[in-house]
Amino acid sequence: MPGKLYLVATPIGNLSDISKRCAEVLGAADFIAAEDTRVTLRLLNHLGLKKPLVSYYEHNQQHSGRQILSRLLGGESCALVTDAGTPVISDPGAGIVSECAAAGVEILAIPGPCAAIAGLILSGLPAGRFCFEGFLSMNKKSRREHLASLRGETRTMIFYEAPHKLLSTLKDLQESLGDRRVSISRELTKLHEQTLRLTLSQATEYFTAQPPRGEFVLVVEGAQPEPEQAPDGERALCLAREYMEQGLSAKDAARRAANETGAAKNSVYAALHEEAGEE
Repeated sequence: MPGKLYLVATPIGNLSDISKRCAEVLGAADFIAAEDTRVTLRLLNHLGLKKPLVSYYEHNQQHSGRQILSRLLGGESCALVTDAGTPVISDPGAGIVSECAAAGVEILAIPGPCAAIAGLILSGLPAGRFCFEGFLSMNKKSRREHLASLRGETRTMIFYEAPHKLLSTLKDLQESLGDRRVSISRELTKLHEQTLRLTLSQATEYFTAQPPRGEFVLVVEGAQPEPEQAPDGERALCLAREYMEQGLSAKDAARRAANETGAAKNSVYAALHEEAGEE
């Protein structure tokens, strides 16, 4: 019988955020797959645990994933962790989850810290609907295309960014989306945690004067919804009334309004006659 794959969220800074269940799963698993075994070893030492560790990170996912799956199919259980936060969310994990799902291996999530959600709830921006966009590409063309696709996005948007790219990202966001409200959180749950609620232009000015330090979560205001337009028939009828007030006959007013809105001319003409009958 196959073992189980546990996706274990680990602290994003403060080790006190580790849950009792997380510690229990790490202690019970046959082995732990870690993004960086050195980082995970510090967490295990904090918990007083000793466990076999295997490396599973961006550049060895295919090779290591096959080995992990083989052990799972052999009956062992595995806890997958990343350096901080929730596996799969801008971290390794999607590949092995997909392979395990296809192979019929049971997968269980052990919820816990996630920098994106922490940044969102601190932002003061609408949180009912949001989208996670992760890290923007370093490739200029891909970055421009990504941001262009978000211009009409009305949901609150969440990005991750490294300190050395923060200023260029803030400028690119403003250029593509306009000067929107943004919440910027850094070093979440750590000693120097900070959240700033500014506009993109203010944020650029701030971090130009104070060089960025730490890892950042950017929460950007969504676009304002487009005002709802009246159906073609209603708009056409309104236009036809205006044209009749300007002296056009009902027939000519209906034809002109229909041409401008795409509505059916006969329908507009009939509506005008109906209104005239009511009067």
